[in-house]
This record gives sequence, C-alpha cells and structure tokens, in this order.
Amino acid sequence: MKFQINIALLFLLFALPVLAQQQLPSGKNYYDEGPAGIVYQKETTFDIKLHTNGLIALGFNSGKLKNYYRTQFYNIEIGELKHHKEYRQSFDFRAPAANSIARSFIFGKQNNFYVLRGGFGEKRYLSDKAKRKGVALGVVYSGGPSLGILKPYYLELIRTDPDGGNNFYIRSERYSADNEDLFLDISRIYGSSGFTKGLGQLSVVPGLNFKAALHFDWGAYDEFVKALEAGIMADIYFKKIPLMVESPSVSNTENRPFFINLYLTLQLGKRT
Repeated sequence: MKFQINIALLFLLFALPVLAQQQLPSGKNYYDEGPAGIVYQKETTFDIKLHTNGLIALGFNSGKLKNYYRTQFYNIEIGELKHHKEYRQSFDFRAPAANSIARSFIFGKQNNFYVLRGGFGEKRYLSDKAKRKGVALGVVYSGGPSLGILKPYYLELIRTDPDGGNNFYIRSERYSADNEDLFLDISRIYGSSGFTKGLGQLSVVPGLNFKAALHFDWGAYDEFVKALEAGIMADIYFKKIPLMVESPSVSNTENRPFFINLYLTLQLGKRT
C-alpha cells in the first residue's frame, strides 16, 4: 500500500505542471492580466489633435492587434491648415445702414484650407508590457492620401457710390486681380463675411500625408484606451496652396505646397 501511495504522489508531481497548462487556440492575442487571460483583437479610438499650423483636428482610428507589441491601424482625420502669417484683427464700429457690427478678419487671407486625411499605419511598443495603471512607451508611424478643400475667403469691403457723392455701401467680395487694391487697403475693410460665404465655390487639391510620433499609453493592455502622442506630420500637395495673397502689400506671404506640423494628440477608445 505504501508503495502504491508513493507511485501516486510521484505521478501527481509530474502531472500537475501539465494539467496547469492551458491549451489556447492560435491566431489570438492573450494577455495574462486578470483571471483566465484577456483577449483583445481590435482597437477603436478617437483623436483630438492640437498642431502648430492650425488649431484642432479630429480623427478616428480602427486597428488590429497583431501581437503584444504591434498594432496595425487605418485612420481618417479632418482639420484645417493655416499660413503662419495669419493674424486676426477687428475694428470696433457699426455700419448704420446695415445695423451690424464688424466681424474680425485676417488681412491678406485669400482662402480657407480644410484637410481630409486618410492613412495606414503601425504602432509598436518599445517597453515591456505595462502593468495595470502603468505607462507603455511606443512609436507610431503612418501615411496615406489627403484631400485638401479650398474655400474662398470673403471680406466685407467698403465701396463708394459709383454715381459719385459721399455715399458708400458694403459689399462681400473674394480676392481677385481686379479688386486687389481694394482688398488689400485696410482702411476699406469693414470685416470678414460669414462662414457660409464661399461654400458654393469649393475646390479640391489632392496630396499626401505622413506622421511619426512617440506614443504614451496608460495601461497599454487595458480594455479602455487612454493615450497621448507627440510627434511631427507633413502634408504635401502637388501645387502651391493659395492661403494668402502674394503681394508687396503683405510681406512674407509666400505660399507653399507643403506644411510641416508639430502635434500633440489625446487618444481615447476601446479594445475588444
């Protein structure tokens, strides 16, 4: 009997490690945080981005987790790009005839420029798997096509009565070679027109975009995504983007076909 007991104990000693192993199917990502492991295959996030040549851009990302440290994703983003010489100013007066207060305006501005970016990218974590509430460090890079949207910028210009006399009237106008002298005469600018002015005259410019950033993820393998990115991005187009009027009356307003931005992004979302 004692011999049989010893044989049984010896069998259990060798069998327990085997029994303790969990046989898991391949093709999925398993993380040993939490009971029985957590399985994540997809990642969906929303971006709020602050950048230097503009203000805010909003984005959406859909990713697939390839392994512990690598995620491939598609993204789409919309924002606005501005010229570094854009400066908003205003005149504090009211037009008696129109009974309206002058809006602020940007002197020398020719077009608003909105950008719709698409791309494919990859995120790679450099540090070991973060424990709960830890921070994981990674790198992110992506690239893809862009669609730039030009909207004419309208000013409320003060014109004199063509029939003579001291009468004047205010007319909303976009820049052209014919009205350049008036458009760039700050004493004849009442203010900017409303945002809807020019929506029927949009034009598109194709281009490319590229991004590279450091990625800081709080709980990189938690269900909810909470991350920051700090990096650089480039927007490149196939012609110069006419944001400002190029004229001796407006110094240093050369337009370019490319934009380089530093950016900071807050990223929130969920893994499933």
